[in-house]
Amino acid sequence: MEKNSRGAAKHPAQRAVRRRVAALLLALVTLLGVAPSAAAAPAAPPAAVTPAAVDRYVRDYMARTGLPGAVVAVTKGDRIIRTAGYGHTAGGARLTAHSRVPVASVSKSFTALAVLQLADAGRMDLDAPVRRYLPEFRLDDERARRITTRQLLNQTSGMADSTYPDMAVDQPHTLRGAVAAMRHSGLATAPGTRMRYHNSNYVVAARLVEVVSGQSFADYLTDHVFRPLGMRHTRTVDSTTDMPERARGHVRAYGTTVALPHPRLFVAGSFGVVTTADDLARWLMMQNSGGLAADGRRIVSARAVATMHTPGKAAEHTDYGMGWWLRKEPGRATEIQHNGQLFTRTAIQTLLPGSGYGIAVVGNTGFVSGEDSGIIARGLSDLAQGRQPTDEEPFTMTADLVLGALTLLALGLGTLGVVRSRRWARRAAARPWWRPALRLLPYAAPLALCLFLSDLVGWSMRRVGLFWQVAYAWPALTVWVVASALAAATVVLVRVVRTVAARRAAGGRTDKSRDTGVSGAAGPGRSTAPAGSS
Repeated sequence: MEKNSRGAAKHPAQRAVRRRVAALLLALVTLLGVAPSAAAAPAAPPAAVTPAAVDRYVRDYMARTGLPGAVVAVTKGDRIIRTAGYGHTAGGARLTAHSRVPVASVSKSFTALAVLQLADAGRMDLDAPVRRYLPEFRLDDERARRITTRQLLNQTSGMADSTYPDMAVDQPHTLRGAVAAMRHSGLATAPGTRMRYHNSNYVVAARLVEVVSGQSFADYLTDHVFRPLGMRHTRTVDSTTDMPERARGHVRAYGTTVALPHPRLFVAGSFGVVTTADDLARWLMMQNSGGLAADGRRIVSARAVATMHTPGKAAEHTDYGMGWWLRKEPGRATEIQHNGQLFTRTAIQTLLPGSGYGIAVVGNTGFVSGEDSGIIARGLSDLAQGRQPTDEEPFTMTADLVLGALTLLALGLGTLGVVRSRRWARRAAARPWWRPALRLLPYAAPLALCLFLSDLVGWSMRRVGLFWQVAYAWPALTVWVVASALAAATVVLVRVVRTVAARRAAGGRTDKSRDTGVSGAAGPGRSTAPAGSS
C-alpha cells in the first residue's frame, strides 16, 4: 500500500518515512532518555542459510516480539531453501507454506512485469504517451498529455498523493472507475522530473494492461504470469474485502498485538496480489534467473527484468526501478527489493543479485507500528551474507512504553489541573482577563496536535491520510494525543467556568457593599446628626 518503506523500513521510501516520523513524533523519546535500539546478538558464528537456520531465526524472532504469524520464502538461484508458515492468522488458522496471504504493494512488481511482457511483444511502447493506448486517462493538467508508461512504472509521472489522495477519497470498484476518478486531479510536478511514490501510477498501468491485452487485469495475470510460473494459488483481487479473512490482521500497541478488521480499500494493480510462500519462491527464482520459470519457460525477456531492477531516470536522483527499489548500504551487498503495507499486514521481497538469494516475508502486523516483515527479511539477508542477525525489534515496542507513560502523565496532570481549578480561578478572577488567558494558551498545543495529527503524520510520510488511518497505523501515538487533548480541554473548560463564576461572585459582593454603604452607612441605632447638634 504504502503509500508507502532497516527495521521494517527496507526501501528508501520507508526509510524516509521512519526517519521523518522519528524526527517529528519520537523526539519525546529522546528527550526522556529512552531511544529505540536494536540490541546486538551475542557474538557467534553466523548460521548457514539452511531450512533449520531459517526456522530457528523466525521462531526466535516471533517469541521475542510476540508476532502472531508470518510466512517466509527463501531461495537461491533455481533452488528453494525454505518455504514455511509460522504462527496463526488473526482468525486463528494455522499458517503454512500454502496459506494465502496478501502482499500489498509487492504487487506492483507483478503489474510492472505484465506491462513489460506487452512491451516485449511489441504491443506497446514504454516511451509513448499513455493516452495513445488509454484515451480515457485524463487529468485536470495539460502536462498529463506527456506522461509515458515508463514514467508510470518509474513513479515519475508527476502524480502524487498531494494532488490525488487515493486512500482518502471514495474507493472505486473497478480499474476503469479508478482511472475515471482521477479526472479532476492535477500533477504535483512535471512528468519525468521527480520520483513520487503513488499508488495511482500502478492503477493506471493495470488499466493499460486491460485495454492493450483485451483481458481483465486479473485474467491477464493468471494466464501470462501466475499459471506459467506455476503459482497455482496466486491471484489478484480488486478490494481488501476480497482478501483472505477480509485482510483482517493485527496492529501493535504497548508491546502486544491486537487483532483488527481492515477497512475496505480498492487495491487492483497497486496492492492486490494474494499468494503463498510456495508461490513466492517461484516468483523470486524467476526474478533471479532473468525471466525464466523453474521449467525453463521464458516469462519475460532478461532485458525487461534488468529494466525493472534498474532505477529510472529523472531530474533528481531516484532508486526506484519498476516495482523494485535498489538498495545500497556501505558494507552490505546490493539488494533489490520492494515492500508492501496494509493497516493490518506487511510484506517484503528482497533479491541479492550477487549471490542469487531471494527472500520474501509476509507478516500479519500492519505499518507503522509493525515493522516485523522488514526486520525478519533483514535478518535472513544477514544470514545470506554471512552476518550474525541482531536482536532487532519494531521501534514501537520501546516507543509505545514511553507514549503510555506520557498518556498517564497527561491524564494525571489534567486531573490535578481540575482539582486545583478553584484556587486557580480565585486568583485569576482578581487579575485582568488577558493574564489568565495567556496562562491557558499552552493548553492549545495538545488540542492543535490532535486536530492536525493526520496532517502532520501525512506530511512526514508524504501522504494524505485520515485520523482513523493514523489510529490504525500507530494506536499508542493516537491514544496519547487524544488523551492529552481531552485533558487539556477539560482543564481549560473547568478553569474558565470557575473563573467566570468567581468574577460574578466578586462583582456581586462589590455591588452589595455599595448598596449597603448608600442606604445605611451609620448602622442601626446610630445617629446621623452632626456632632454638637441638639
